[in-house]
Amino acid sequence: MQPEFWHDRWRAGQIGFHQSAVDRNLRQYWPDLGLANNSRVFVPLCGKSLDLLWLCERGHSVTGVELSTVALESFCMEHGVPAKRRLLDDFEVYEAPELQLYRGDFFALTPELLGPTPAVYDRASLISWIPERRAAYVKHITALTNAGTQTLLVTMEYPQEQMKGPPFSVGPDEVYRLYAQHHEIRPLVRQDVLANEHRLRSRGVTQLHEACYRLTRL
Repeated sequence: MQPEFWHDRWRAGQIGFHQSAVDRNLRQYWPDLGLANNSRVFVPLCGKSLDLLWLCERGHSVTGVELSTVALESFCMEHGVPAKRRLLDDFEVYEAPELQLYRGDFFALTPELLGPTPAVYDRASLISWIPERRAAYVKHITALTNAGTQTLLVTMEYPQEQMKGPPFSVGPDEVYRLYAQHHEIRPLVRQDVLANEHRLRSRGVTQLHEACYRLTRL
């Protein structure tokens, strides 16, 4: 999607993709990554996710990147995060203890800016990209990480013809096509979540599964 699409969604408050609770897959499967409590975690397209706070509360240093100023300012105001804002290269950076949020283009983020990152948490990033942009996204994620980096990836699967994304349907074949060259892929769970997703049912979706993967950078 074009950047203006996301700016318009945030300005209009059309953020049905935002979860009002910490993601259930994060709670259940994050320990499987076997990370030290103080490990740095990168959260691409982080929005104003409560998952950022959950990760910080477990001792992690969390870095997010997000296109929308509205999203990051809402996150800080709604949760009393005492972030200081500064300009850095192509980004505005919101900084608080153990939290660094880059406001700008994901593709402008460099390994030097991000620093060593043992873990990535992707709940809403891969499934937000149109098919034509996913390979570029994964290529950049790969360039930002090193051998051994662990990723917890959450995807959605539904008949794509039933709904115009985002979120888009990304099945296991697509995950393997995108990641297998540079990652070891371990499926963790695939579950039917249609009953819990009134918003997507209202958009015509009749089948919906959520899948979670553990990826290890080679």
